[in-house]
Amino acid sequence: MMQNQEEETLAGEEGAHWISVSDLMAGLMMVFLLVAVIFMVIVQKESERMREVAEIYLDLREALYQDLLDEFEDDLPRWGAQLTPDLVITFQDSGVLFELGSARLRPAFEAILADFFPRYVRVITSERYRDDIEEVRIEGHTSSDWTNARDANEAYINNMRLSQERTRSGLEYVITLPSVAHEQDWLKRNLTANGLSSSHPVLNPDGSENAELSRRVEFRVRTDADSRIRAILENQRRPLQQDP
Repeated sequence: MMQNQEEETLAGEEGAHWISVSDLMAGLMMVFLLVAVIFMVIVQKESERMREVAEIYLDLREALYQDLLDEFEDDLPRWGAQLTPDLVITFQDSGVLFELGSARLRPAFEAILADFFPRYVRVITSERYRDDIEEVRIEGHTSSDWTNARDANEAYINNMRLSQERTRSGLEYVITLPSVAHEQDWLKRNLTANGLSSSHPVLNPDGSENAELSRRVEFRVRTDADSRIRAILENQRRPLQQDP
């Protein structure tokens, strides 16, 4: 009789033990579920913020494109230039741009830049856009050709040097125009010169390089949408990287 009572007591204690473990596991599951729900809410909010930023800057880009088009639409054909919706103005009449193999601007291109750049600056530094522009890039592009180059690598390096010298010449010319002197500080913060050699050639429909159109100068606007989205992503990752 005593043995049966002891067995019942032990069985009861084991049952109580398993009930407490079950309660603990259920509690932990609820905690994990709550953490997962909170994390999903945070991710959803950050995704919504990224979408809002992207939409804002898409609208800004479209508005800036339209303003640039309104300003230059009549001039682009006579300059041998074009404007694309990704905010790139390309000067692609290579016979006007530079002396052959030289970084010296031709007088005709100086005249174009003296007309173009002050008006360009007036549009992009207007109150609507100036605080949302991260960079204005002057990009110099060449074809892959280089007379007497021993191989493609030597041609690329020589063209890189030439394209860098040309963009610096272009930057020096436009930033010293008296008509943009009032925006010197903004331009020094945002205007850059980038020589890209033949890394981005213009191709013909058959995939071959169009050497003539590859020799070009581009003015490219970059908004700070990318940096804002990167900041949101970094803030989203930071809680996961912190020590518990």
